[in-house]
Amino acid sequence: MKVGLFFGSFNPIHTGHMIIASLVKETTDVDEVWFIVSPQNPFKKNKNLLHEFDRLDMVNAAISDDYKFRSSDIEFNMPRPSYTIDTLTVLQEKYPGKEFKLIIGEDNLESFPKWKNHDKILEHFGLIVYPRPHVKTSALKDSRQVQVIDAPEVDISATLIRKLIKEEKSIKYLVPDSVESLIKLKGHFL
Repeated sequence: MKVGLFFGSFNPIHTGHMIIASLVKETTDVDEVWFIVSPQNPFKKNKNLLHEFDRLDMVNAAISDDYKFRSSDIEFNMPRPSYTIDTLTVLQEKYPGKEFKLIIGEDNLESFPKWKNHDKILEHFGLIVYPRPHVKTSALKDSRQVQVIDAPEVDISATLIRKLIKEEKSIKYLVPDSVESLIKLKGHFL
């Protein structure tokens, strides 16, 4: 079974994430997409980051009606910051019958050579890349280990969503309805 791994802080998960995951599921050879909720991205400061279990709850709410989507808290018990190669190694050990591919935005492709053990990720797992607006083309795009999917350049910002919530403005259509309900229920980002 082939699994696409979509890593993110998902702070909150939004419609853009859902569109990309759906297109990966429908246009590549992956059987499932797993949303890996990252407690802390090594390249980002975690200011304004909701607790990891709250973000996992939002992911679960967003994907609850699609049996080909799964969430994972695998990084919650790993050393922090967690690096993608370490998570991939743990997943491979835990699920030896599965073939994993990493899903990343084209904006991350340019900085991918800076990732810890990026060459091993490319060689042993490969990348599924979705387009992002305003990015330079990377030479990696032509690698046989990189599959670029045809997808809209979705530019929805979790930062904007959090700002709208704080200003008590609508986030309808920016996040799945189930996520909006959970945010309202728990008072997230206020």
